[in-house]
Amino acid sequence: MPRILLVKTSSLGDVIHNLPVASDIRAVMPDARIDWVVEESLAAIPPLHPAIDRVLPVALRRWRASFASRATRGEIRAFRASLQRVPYDAIIDTQGLLKSALVTWMARGTRHGLDLASAREPLFLFYDRTYSVPWTMHAVERNRRLAAQALGYTVPGAVSYGITAPPATFSWLPAGDYAVLVHATSADDKLWPEERWVQLGAELAERRLHSVLTWGSESERLRAERLAQRIPGAVVAPALSLAEAAAVLGHARVVIGVDTGFTHFSAALDVATIGLYCATDPAATGLYGWERAVNLGGMGRAPLVSEVVGVLDRLLPGGTGEWGMENGES
Repeated sequence: MPRILLVKTSSLGDVIHNLPVASDIRAVMPDARIDWVVEESLAAIPPLHPAIDRVLPVALRRWRASFASRATRGEIRAFRASLQRVPYDAIIDTQGLLKSALVTWMARGTRHGLDLASAREPLFLFYDRTYSVPWTMHAVERNRRLAAQALGYTVPGAVSYGITAPPATFSWLPAGDYAVLVHATSADDKLWPEERWVQLGAELAERRLHSVLTWGSESERLRAERLAQRIPGAVVAPALSLAEAAAVLGHARVVIGVDTGFTHFSAALDVATIGLYCATDPAATGLYGWERAVNLGGMGRAPLVSEVVGVLDRLLPGGTGEWGMENGES
């Protein structure tokens, strides 16, 4: 029974993009036992996939801020002992960064990673075997191609993320169908204009879809509350754990979000999802491999509300009325 370790530590979107690797391995090596090293804040994601046997949380971000402390050094020793408890037939670093290469180097087994031309950093000395993966591929396919070369199989044709949503039993959720609006992201240039969210929320309300607004920081919460005050029937979600977010996203009628991890998360849960790209190229890291997911916009071109409405009409058949704009767009 082969033992395989996947090293993909962060961020949320990157971890989501690595889930198809677990699906591919399970499809071609059904007896394999797959472990995964991931940042502690994201440790709830890999267990959603039935192929993952053991999750090893790592705290690289937190340790970096307090490396000199005795407590931090003790945690690092404990993590290394846990990591080395099991010898692996293959250790695959799909992150391709110094932090993930160091974790890969600490593990016991044959270490696989990207070659010099395929990684952002020169990390080939950390690996026993390296492979070429074209930069022109989407991040999902880069992960899949690397794992396939490391384990000697052909990449399966279909993309499967392999996760399902837990039940959503929250008293604060509105009764009936709802749409999740993922308005917040880490970079200001990725934000969609607030006026467009308000116009879209009004259209959703006319179609009997409540708007649920998520957030992850105080400034994002304030933004969600501003939007909710102007969108009929909108609800601001409380702070959500990743497991709770999976339930809320997974049972939405549709999720509309900017370039951030929650948007990818919803699509991986097989929810109708629209990605709004204002400052990045969706060809490289956009929603990928889902029949009910659509990317709109691109670098320097924020999508219009009418574009979003047109996609909604296709994704949500059977809705009432025409999806059209009564007011001008901002």
